[in-house]
Amino acid sequence: MRTPTITDRRRLEEVFARGTVVEAFPSKEELLKALESGKRLKIYIGLDPTSPALHLGHAKNLMFLEELRQLGHEVIVLFGDFTAMIGDPSSKTAARTQLTSREVKRNESDWLRQIEPVIDLEDKDNPTGIKHNSEWLSKLTMQEVAALAQNFTVQQLIERDMFEKRFKEGIPIYLHEFLYPLMQGYDSVAMDVDAELCGTDQIFNALAGRTLLKRLKNKDKFVIALNLLANPKTGELMSKSNGTGVFIDQGPNELFGALMALPDPMIEPLFLNCTRIPMGEKDALMALGPRLAKARVASDIVGRFHGKAAAETAEEAFEKTFAKGGVPDDALEISVKEGASLADALIRAGVVPSKTEWRRLIDDGAVKTEKDEKITDPNWKPAGTVVLKIGKRRFVRIKV
Repeated sequence: MRTPTITDRRRLEEVFARGTVVEAFPSKEELLKALESGKRLKIYIGLDPTSPALHLGHAKNLMFLEELRQLGHEVIVLFGDFTAMIGDPSSKTAARTQLTSREVKRNESDWLRQIEPVIDLEDKDNPTGIKHNSEWLSKLTMQEVAALAQNFTVQQLIERDMFEKRFKEGIPIYLHEFLYPLMQGYDSVAMDVDAELCGTDQIFNALAGRTLLKRLKNKDKFVIALNLLANPKTGELMSKSNGTGVFIDQGPNELFGALMALPDPMIEPLFLNCTRIPMGEKDALMALGPRLAKARVASDIVGRFHGKAAAETAEEAFEKTFAKGGVPDDALEISVKEGASLADALIRAGVVPSKTEWRRLIDDGAVKTEKDEKITDPNWKPAGTVVLKIGKRRFVRIKV
């Protein structure tokens, strides 16, 4: 027999207390009442696998979905394998690059592995559903697409902020981009859901689903809008498409180092969204000061993805390498023939992508020896074994 839903108001408020939920439609109060009612809700989140790696902004949303699953609700992770090939419109100067089916499948395989630490895919009593929107979207006929399109006007679609911006700036808006909200909206109809989780940048698309579900099935759907993981001081977002943020496919040492390299204003957002350290510990943690507070948060996050022992080892390695000026034991080692081009050897080893990038790093003062001596000549040749520090966290041991 399936475990009943948890309806205790205090437990529900604990789930919402970390501030992940920014807004709910029609309202947060109505959502809480529905969760209190004892009805088992069907709740989904959509992921378009458009890149090989997920970042912490995605992970925090899945952590929230997992908490709803633990409350007894039916949750679905929907892979937008069809919509990923359309491309969600952006505010950039061009439409997104459309992916092939093979690229989407490869990315999805990577994502499934990456999300295992944050959402339970094995629970037999209340399993997490995995679905693909190609199952229904690929079967729609032109007649059916036209019928769906009758539920929206061009004026409604152009009101989406990114379309409005591009329209005013004279940047092309392609017809297939108008279809994206329609396709995502139909996901709600096809799965007959009660609620959808989305980032605040996806509210327009999620509300399109609310419209279609109401008109086609006379059913209301909650839209639960989650915050975007951003630097509160600069507003910079973790972004899959921009390649920014902390990606969760990294090893424990790399992940710990990436977290410690984030600006200090990110400590509180990471604590709230990406850890489950009790809220009552927040003030004491922040009082530790930026470095110790960030290390505590980083250790918790690394522990979630790689285990407590790996997190402790990663913190020790960070202390040795960065806080105490040491060199990591696992630093990449490459051999260079005497008098040979160091840049060529670094490119072959994948340390830098090109000689242009190598020169840029030299010009920026980002290449130093382990003795903190800055390399200023792109044609510099080591006389013997030397360790180079490239940027903030890369070390390469050069053997001549």
